[in-house]
Amino acid sequence: MLRTISLSKSLTSTLTKMGPRAMSTSTILPQVQDVPSSKLGGRYTVTLIPGDGIGQETASAVKTIFKAANVPVDWEQFDVSGYTSADDKTFKQSVESLRRNKVGLKGILYTPVSSLGHSSFNVTIRKDLDMYASLVLCKNIPGYPTRHEGVDFAIIRENTEGEYSGLEHQSYPGVVESLKVITRTKSERIARFAFDFALRNNRKKVTCIHKANIMKLADGLFLNTCRELVSKPQQFDVMVMPNLYGNIVSNVGAGLVGGPGIVPGCNIGREYAMFEPGCRHVGKDIQGRNTANPSAMILSSVMMLRHLGLDDHANKIANAVSKTIMGGAVKTPDMGGSSTTTDFTFAVISNL
Repeated sequence: MLRTISLSKSLTSTLTKMGPRAMSTSTILPQVQDVPSSKLGGRYTVTLIPGDGIGQETASAVKTIFKAANVPVDWEQFDVSGYTSADDKTFKQSVESLRRNKVGLKGILYTPVSSLGHSSFNVTIRKDLDMYASLVLCKNIPGYPTRHEGVDFAIIRENTEGEYSGLEHQSYPGVVESLKVITRTKSERIARFAFDFALRNNRKKVTCIHKANIMKLADGLFLNTCRELVSKPQQFDVMVMPNLYGNIVSNVGAGLVGGPGIVPGCNIGREYAMFEPGCRHVGKDIQGRNTANPSAMILSSVMMLRHLGLDDHANKIANAVSKTIMGGAVKTPDMGGSSTTTDFTFAVISNL
């Protein structure tokens, strides 16, 4: 079920009382609190978690580009893996680093499927640090044609509750109950975030995705939204939804604009911000082949630079990525070419 709300002048005057924070290449994110980042001598210290699968390759691309562009960022790198045990010391150290630095750049960590495995490290970080809002930007990139043109929408996902609460039990042999926890406080919080984001980025409408006709107390969509999204994605502007729906819609959105390799994202809360590719796939099938598209990780790092107030560096790198893709000479396999991750990285550097 879709419920679309157009932004009126009266609503605008009410919500614009909240402060702005610049984020992506052309996006302003709501400022939920004035969070000091770790800065010393004009340089910022940022926690880096490359992630599993292609994470090391795409993180290496970001580090190489930052060095070439003289970006004043120093990394605290932690090679965390979702394949390790739940009490992994490196994971705990990475969370403490994020607490210190307030800002992090992260690849995607593997989540065990078996019931014997630990809970998702991705979810744990977001919940422990209360980074309640996930933002994924789905937009056509000039020079990379897809089936649909004119796609430009933002997905805002509540990160900390819903089906991801992880509360499951077997009430009877062969019968499992999974609790979906929805609270009024967190629902209002993510709704305010979505409207504030829309106002600050001159968006015209906010669409709430739910299934309230069936789950009357907890929520509302879903099948109709996906059908509408793939048939006419241009009708959407800002979409706000609970956790699980956000996961699914983010994957659909990435497919509409060219795949997980080009979609940036971030997670933000009152005290911490973590930037990561918007489509949460580890890419294990192409790990170590030097064929991954690093654009999603690079553009996520651009969002991070805007968050830190380093707009000049952000613009420089974002424009270099745009020139590289528009040029068409260097394309990774997902974009229909045969260039390597390294080729793309150096092409971006040459366009700085």
